[in-house]
This record gives sequence, C-alpha cells and structure tokens, in this order.
Amino acid sequence: MTAGAVYYKNLRAGVLRKIADGYEFTYDDDFLINPMAAPISLSLPLRSERYLSKELFPFFDGLLPEGWLLHLTSKISKIDENDKFNLLLLTGEDPIGAVSVRPLEDDHE
Repeated sequence: MTAGAVYYKNLRAGVLRKIADGYEFTYDDDFLINPMAAPISLSLPLRSERYLSKELFPFFDGLLPEGWLLHLTSKISKIDENDKFNLLLLTGEDPIGAVSVRPLEDDHE
C-alpha cells in the first residue's frame, strides 16, 4: 500500500502518498472549496499545490503510537518499527483528534 486517504472529521481532506524519494500530501480540490475545510495542521496550510518531504511529515509522524505501544503494535502486525508509513496506515484510522488516515485501496486517485 502506497497511499492513504486523510480525513478531517468526516470530510476527506486529501491523500498522503509514499513516493520514490519520500512522501507527498495533497489536499483534495473538493475539500479546498468546502466552507467547513480547515488545515489538518498548521504546518500544512490549505493550498492546491502538493507538499513534499523526504521524511514522513512531522504532523503524520505525531499520529503514530509511541514507546511500548509502538513496539507492541509493530510486533503484532509484523511491521518494522521504522516503517512509519505502513504503521500509520494500520493505526491511523482512529487516532486522538480530528484527523485520521485510512488505507487508500485505489492509489491512482
């Protein structure tokens, strides 16, 4: 899996993708024109241009479990603790806060 749909509350806000040289996040056009739209993070203000990063964006990294819970989740799921993207896709559907990340089955969107 190389993409995740990012939701703000119940609205799909955009798509986070793992790409060859890092990660990209792009807000959905429909989200940008929605009057209920708000940035998912102060570090990712609303804009139509994609965001690029060589590392997983700190905001998304912050949604991951930490410490013993990260270790346990990694062990049970058989996902390396350093594979933050796939751990995010596994655990990101029900985090604390308004933003969630769900696996995107069709990553050609």
